[in-house]
Amino acid sequence: MVYQPAAGARDLLPLDVAQKSWIEDKLQQVFHRWGYHRIITSTLERMDTLMAGGAIQSRTVIQLQNSEDEELGLRPELTASIARAAVTRMPSANYPHRLYYNANVFKRTRESKHNRQQEFYQSGVELLGGGGLLGNAEILHLVADCLKNVGLNDWQLILGEAGITRSLLEAFPSNLRSQVLNAIAHLDRIALDNLALNNELRQRAQILMDLRGEPQQVLQKLQQLNLDSSQHKAVENLKSLVELLASGENIPIILDLSLIQTIDYYTGIVFEVVNTTEGKTRVIGRGGRYDKLLSLYHPQSENITGIGFVFLIDDLYQVISTSSQLPQVTPATNWLVVPENTQVYAAAFAYSAKLRDSTHLVRVEIDLGEKDEVDIRKYARDRNISQIAWIQSDGTPRIESLS
Repeated sequence: MVYQPAAGARDLLPLDVAQKSWIEDKLQQVFHRWGYHRIITSTLERMDTLMAGGAIQSRTVIQLQNSEDEELGLRPELTASIARAAVTRMPSANYPHRLYYNANVFKRTRESKHNRQQEFYQSGVELLGGGGLLGNAEILHLVADCLKNVGLNDWQLILGEAGITRSLLEAFPSNLRSQVLNAIAHLDRIALDNLALNNELRQRAQILMDLRGEPQQVLQKLQQLNLDSSQHKAVENLKSLVELLASGENIPIILDLSLIQTIDYYTGIVFEVVNTTEGKTRVIGRGGRYDKLLSLYHPQSENITGIGFVFLIDDLYQVISTSSQLPQVTPATNWLVVPENTQVYAAAFAYSAKLRDSTHLVRVEIDLGEKDEVDIRKYARDRNISQIAWIQSDGTPRIESLS
């Protein structure tokens, strides 16, 4: 019998880990520079936490049950867990909280998709208690800084505003609203034409479908929709954000008011980070503002603003996998320490400890005594080990450098 990982799971071998760690380390460097601190939440959560007040569908969660019949699940994302931890475990006087994570998540897929991946790796941040224009701008500048640090220049920011989009959809009959949204999100004009809409609503839906492109043009089209005061304010806030981003580093923005994330807790800006290579567009990150989520977990139901994003490590890896920046081999061991007889085992461990006691990382292996000199040298060359320390009978090392 050949044992394999469970359906939808996979193993990461040492080179895979080295490449994944390189990406995570590059992102973590930026998170640290911006004052974010790492948080680790439980892989297992109560289902009521994971579902975030109905924003996340239970069918996407891999569910478990403990001996007390408590409904548990494997986290499909991190934001809900971090929101729960922040409002119940961290001091409220210290807002804003700047938090980041490197973690795996689990998502149930349709049974018809046999062996489809169900475990994913993510790196992301949450800015809790940071509302308004500056909070939005910080998160988007942080996205750009992260991509710069991993050496990715060919990307675009697809920026939407969930609050504006939902309010614009309220003009449509409630029984058709989800179909209108689906048609707009998929740019499906045929589906839109087949809906039972009067001429005014059909024209409105067509305008909504065209609210995608260069920011200034999209903002001008929005003005054609007889906005109420709250909608007008939201549009002005979006305009201010676009202008602020344009005045700094070059962030390539496509404004898209049809963009609504599959997770339904977003209340303000939403965005996707996409890369197009050889005609294939891949989403490598996403995020948005969720100003009502934390109140679900707060002991006094207090509203605390929040915004964050996540990089999809598996997809980001695919985009930069051909880059020469990624490690192409696992890190080599620097030294192989070989005791020449049983009497010098202690001296071999002592010398190995001395080598490892360095301000820089020094990788040291000890030969376990099962090879002759020819095989020892072959092993060292195969593993790219540059130096052998032969521990002689008197306990002193004889150093051999391998070319």
